[in-house]
Amino acid sequence: FSQSGGYVCIFHLLQWKSVQAVIPAAPVGTCECWTCVSSVLYVCELYLCVSRACVTGTSLQELLLSGNRLRALPGGLLPPAGPPAPFPLLSRLDAADNEVAELGADIAALPALKSLDVANNQLRELPAALADCPRLKEANFRGNQLRDKRLEKMVNGCQTKAILEYLRAGGRGKGKAESAREEVRKKKREKQQKKDSGEGEQDEVEEVSKLLVKILHVSENPAPLVVKVSPGVKDVRAFIVCCVLKGVNLKPGNALKRFLTMQTKLHEDICEKRTVATIATHDLQLVKAPLTYDVQPPDELKIMPLGRKEIKAKDLLRQLQLEAEEQRKQKKRQNVSGLHKYLQLLDGKDNYPCLVDAEGAVISFPPITNSEKTKIRKETRDLFLEVTSDTSLQICKDVMDTLILKIAELNRSTLENKEGSGSDMELDAGCGPGNLNLPLVVEQVRVVDTDGNLKVLYPSKTDLATVSSLLTVIR
Repeated sequence: FSQSGGYVCIFHLLQWKSVQAVIPAAPVGTCECWTCVSSVLYVCELYLCVSRACVTGTSLQELLLSGNRLRALPGGLLPPAGPPAPFPLLSRLDAADNEVAELGADIAALPALKSLDVANNQLRELPAALADCPRLKEANFRGNQLRDKRLEKMVNGCQTKAILEYLRAGGRGKGKAESAREEVRKKKREKQQKKDSGEGEQDEVEEVSKLLVKILHVSENPAPLVVKVSPGVKDVRAFIVCCVLKGVNLKPGNALKRFLTMQTKLHEDICEKRTVATIATHDLQLVKAPLTYDVQPPDELKIMPLGRKEIKAKDLLRQLQLEAEEQRKQKKRQNVSGLHKYLQLLDGKDNYPCLVDAEGAVISFPPITNSEKTKIRKETRDLFLEVTSDTSLQICKDVMDTLILKIAELNRSTLENKEGSGSDMELDAGCGPGNLNLPLVVEQVRVVDTDGNLKVLYPSKTDLATVSSLLTVIR
């Protein structure tokens, strides 16, 4: 035990609902053998304590072990998962400032765990099983040198929900967003199989007709759009990614309807019913820059929602709640549709997020609605796109990548099919059938803080890579 480096611990047992380990100062004039002796005493007492706790573990709610130079969590604490749960009521485990090198998958055996603190240990990996803790809401992993550098950045800057989603997916950006990327990879593999089977010529034709997107960099843009972020959004809905997309054609036939349907499907799928991200699309010509991403109290935030008159946010939510109740009564079921599905996403918020234009008008109120002021119409050619999230910046980027791909696919389909009739049939001269390969133009948008420091630039040189097999990006 001489290498464990532990000290004698005194345990304060409060009706076995809380167990706390406290390190006393070493006796004055102790010799070198004190470390060895104290280590033995420490381990014996600690394991005795945990063993006793196992007997009456049904009432144990907190276990505080921080600052004890532990190399591992007590073996009796995390037995192999399975009924009966060893500590069914343990909601807080604090093991920060130790020397723990491994957090085993058996952590999932704690069904009531709400708060976990293992900061400043020697962890190199976090088990995916953490995502299986059904009630885990707060977790602190800071100060550990993790092998996964992206995960290490996340534990220092993201909310627990985002970290658990990352672990649940088993790595880099999986989950719903990964589904879209996996679909891209699947198509890429199928394409390679065609080549191997001698259908190379067809692939060359496909490559020529591939969807095109051209990036207009901030340095090349005489009037780049900038979004300023106020500090208050950090605790409400911290992440936002924006860009401008020029050259869309929504005029023929039902192109606009299909555009709106596509956005709704993305909200249901990759945005997970708006719980991880929300998309907002605006007519660029109606957007008055510069823009500010801000928060406002519910009784001060005013917006003209799509298809409605101007109203305060608190009154809008009350109105939507009444409509939802009426829907339930009429349809005699619990499920509701439209905006009514998203009301619970703002529960408990003292301030609501909003995107405000240069005239002080709110043009977006995520995750609920956009403004009638910047509503997209058949005549709209240039779009301002916005994705917000309270989960992570990467999710915003993944959603934006997919949104641009879907708009490009929709635009190509519209031009190829020449939908509609009459005046709608007549495409603009620059978008006729002979010009199907003209690229959509994506203009970079900078998101900055109140001092003008850059927070996000989209698209950066690494963005749109997940859809590159379906989209040729001219940088």
